[in-house]
Amino acid sequence: MEKTELLEVGMKFHGHKCPAMPLGLRAGVAAMEALGVERAQDKELHLISETGKGHAAGCFLDGLMVATGCTYGKSNIEKLYYNKMAFTLIDVAGQRAIRISLKPDFFGKMMQSPFVQQRKNGILPQDVPAEIADPLVEKVMSLPEEVFLDIGPVEHYELKRGKGVFETACCSQCGERVFVNKLVDGPNGKICMGCQAKNAA
Repeated sequence: MEKTELLEVGMKFHGHKCPAMPLGLRAGVAAMEALGVERAQDKELHLISETGKGHAAGCFLDGLMVATGCTYGKSNIEKLYYNKMAFTLIDVAGQRAIRISLKPDFFGKMMQSPFVQQRKNGILPQDVPAEIADPLVEKVMSLPEEVFLDIGPVEHYELKRGKGVFETACCSQCGERVFVNKLVDGPNGKICMGCQAKNAA
């Protein structure tokens, strides 16, 4: 996708205009270009995000998902909760990976932006005035990568992949159908992980 189309898709997916999501878009594209790969249609790529939750820049991960096609639904993404603006993208077939992070100085300055100041003051992201959000998004989409990204070397990475599970059975306790790889022994037969957690509580 072209930058403008990618940004449009990203904004629709993300739900509001902010500078962090486009940073994720740009970083994801940079990682794919460095690896020489296309956006994942299935599980050709795997992303390990170092972002977390409860911090001001989690929107970065939505940009990464849109750009790379690594999604929770396809199970080709995982989150480490380090609260860093960094990630590793793995080319599964080629067994190669690259780690990319925001440059520390850029990240620090970003957290002093007018957009972040609005957020600190309790303004919801979708309510930040366009005259504040728009120029920041435009700037992110036009910055040279070397200004804001630390792009590591491409390195060998062997990702162990399991086979997909297509067999299901019903939990003997709640009756709900579940994939068999997540059934465990219960008091009266096989039970799901949810029932196991309830029984342990």
